[in-house]
Amino acid sequence: MKTLFGGILLAAGILIAGVSGLCSLVILGMGVTEPSGVVDMLPIVLLVGGIPFLIGLGLFFLGRAMIRAARREAQEASSAEEGLP
Repeated sequence: MKTLFGGILLAAGILIAGVSGLCSLVILGMGVTEPSGVVDMLPIVLLVGGIPFLIGLGLFFLGRAMIRAARREAQEASSAEEGLP
């Protein structure tokens, strides 16, 4: 069950970080075409794309940690059944 939930968190994190990263690139690309440049668009990019990107990264790392913990627990359980220390 921990592996399934970790996989769901991992997938959601990848999707959220990917979409917000692409959105940030589009907004920065629009900033390049403006005469004022990227400097004026940077706070908007950090607000609109940065916060969801960090949330997505957090979900990714949490899901990965859950999957690794589940594998470690399964490995320890199988070695305990075999009588190995």
